[in-house]
Amino acid sequence: MEGASMTIPVTQSEAEATAQGRSTREDWLNLALRSLIKDGIDRVKIQIMSKRLNVSRSSFYWFFKSQQDLYDQMLDHWLAKNTGPIIQRALRPASTISEAILNVFECWVDEALFDPHLDIAVRLWGRRAPTVLKVVAGADQQRLDALTAMFRRYGFAEDDALVRARVLYFTQIGQYTLDIREDMPVRLSRTRAYLRSFSGQEPTEKELLRFEALVQATYPGRSPS
Repeated sequence: MEGASMTIPVTQSEAEATAQGRSTREDWLNLALRSLIKDGIDRVKIQIMSKRLNVSRSSFYWFFKSQQDLYDQMLDHWLAKNTGPIIQRALRPASTISEAILNVFECWVDEALFDPHLDIAVRLWGRRAPTVLKVVAGADQQRLDALTAMFRRYGFAEDDALVRARVLYFTQIGQYTLDIREDMPVRLSRTRAYLRSFSGQEPTEKELLRFEALVQATYPGRSPS
C-alpha cells in the first residue's frame, strides 16, 4: 500500500555479522596462536584478544563455545600442522632409507610443514597443564611410531628401528628446544653426515641433489653450498 512503511526482517547471517563486528574465527584462532608463541598461554585471554582485535568480547562466542573450546581448537591446529606432515612423509614411498629420511627432513626445512616456534610454545604450555601434556605426549608417540615403522620397512630390526627413530626425532626436537640456529647452507653441508648417522648407510649423490633442489625451491635465492 502506498505510503505504508515496511519493515525488512534482519536475517540470522546479518545479525551474526553485526555481533561479530570485523572479526572471524580465523582472526581469533590466529591471534591466540601468535599470543601463545610470543607471550605464553597466560596471554590467551578473551578480554586481551578482543582489545587487540578491536571487537567486543561477545563476538568471541559466535565462534567458540568457551575459552576451553578455543584451547581445544588451538591444540587441534597444532596437531594437524606439526604432526600430520611428519606422519605423511614417513609414510611416503621411497626407494631407500636415505630417501625416506630426506622426505622427513622436508618438515625440518619448511615451516609451512612444521612450525618449531609453535611446537615449543605448546610444549611449554604442557608443562603447566596436565591435559595439554597428555596431548603432547600422544603426538610425540604418533610421530615416533611413524618413524619407527619407516625404518622397519627398510629392513631394520624392531629395536634398531625404534632407537634410530628416537635418535632422528629427538635430535631435531632437541635442536629446536635449545634454539640452535644454523644458516641453511651449513645445515645442508651436514646432510650426508646426518643421513649416515641416522641410517648407517651412504646416500647417493642423486638423493642429496634432489633434496638440495627442494630446499632451494623453498628458500629462493639461498645457495645450498
